[in-house]
Amino acid sequence: MEILDLFEVALMPILKVLLVTALGLVLAIDRIDLLGHSVTHSLNNLVFYVFNPALIGSNLAETITYQSLISLWFMPVNILLSFLIGSALAWILIKITRTPPHLQGLVIGCCSAGNMGNLLLIIVPAVCEESNSPFGDTSVCSSYGKAYASLSMAVGAIYIWTYVYYVMSLYLNKSVSDAGTNKDSRIHIISSGESSTDIFLESSRKPLLHSSDRHSPDDSQIQAETRSTKSRFPFLDKMRQRINKFTEKIDLKMIFAPSTIAAIIGFVIGTISPFRKVIVGESAPLRVLDSSAALVGEAAIPAMTLVIGANLLSGLKRSGVGVSLIMGIIAIRYILLPLLGIVIVKAAYRFGFIGSDSLYQFILLLQYAVPPALAVGTIIQLFETSESECSVILLWTYAVAAFALTLWITFYIWLLT
Repeated sequence: MEILDLFEVALMPILKVLLVTALGLVLAIDRIDLLGHSVTHSLNNLVFYVFNPALIGSNLAETITYQSLISLWFMPVNILLSFLIGSALAWILIKITRTPPHLQGLVIGCCSAGNMGNLLLIIVPAVCEESNSPFGDTSVCSSYGKAYASLSMAVGAIYIWTYVYYVMSLYLNKSVSDAGTNKDSRIHIISSGESSTDIFLESSRKPLLHSSDRHSPDDSQIQAETRSTKSRFPFLDKMRQRINKFTEKIDLKMIFAPSTIAAIIGFVIGTISPFRKVIVGESAPLRVLDSSAALVGEAAIPAMTLVIGANLLSGLKRSGVGVSLIMGIIAIRYILLPLLGIVIVKAAYRFGFIGSDSLYQFILLLQYAVPPALAVGTIIQLFETSESECSVILLWTYAVAAFALTLWITFYIWLLT
């Protein structure tokens, strides 16, 4: 394919995203106020509890089988690598720019957590539907592309609410305690798709065990035994303390969000043959369940894109982040991470970790070039710190994504074809 043809294939889905996002932004301005706070909040709930789970569950059930699931094992590893590399680059950026303590957690979150679900669910099917698409039959490409993106969303959500949430909380808790803030725990959701609603966010502030449970007689005995063995096994004692501290930060309600549960159900239906024969297929007795879920799930992409535009409006009204910090985050997300992603994916292909499926490789590469996850904004609002700075960073990173993603998609398609 010619470069101009590749550029056109890459540009069309980005323009679709931009147009719908711009529509959401216009509908959210004060004069129109069709996507005001209350409407956006309700739409977030619908996307989180209904649209996204239906989309993920139906796509995975229709396209994922036991054999294909085994071949997709590298995707969770790839996403984890992108998170770890982004965290390391963010730490370097913090040292170079001397980022203030109250912004360090935000920088790490924006550099490590990418939008692994929403944008992929929009971009990949749009690329498949282009007449010059190099990924084969349109319907097959779109079906498998949605399945890959759904798996990416489910895995990314688990990593965000475990690893990223834990790392950000270390910095945010420190900055909040240093500032002496003691605010109310109520928050407002600004993200969609990847984020949870108020119930899930408020529950993340609560430990998994009540204080009375943690101070039981059995625990006292265990602590006494631990102290007696501390001198003999100091390394094991430190590891145990770190593991206990990490598990206290994790809320199972956040991990097993509706989208994650839907992904598990989709895996079960797709990989277990009796369930698949009953629910999936034109001759399946209960095919109406799958078709109904697919019909509801089609509303997820336009709804979440409109909300993205409405949420970015707040970034136009605020400032307060240094230009060097914004440029550093943009450089990490759209230059360094994509370049390192090419090396990782190509090495995985060379050593036989992934097959020759060009669409699958395209998804793996794209996971390194996406803008920050909107769930980062949710975590920031949970701790009620640096909210205006977060809006500014999300605004600029998503604005630059319109150009950066187009160029990277063009290059990825050329690289794979």
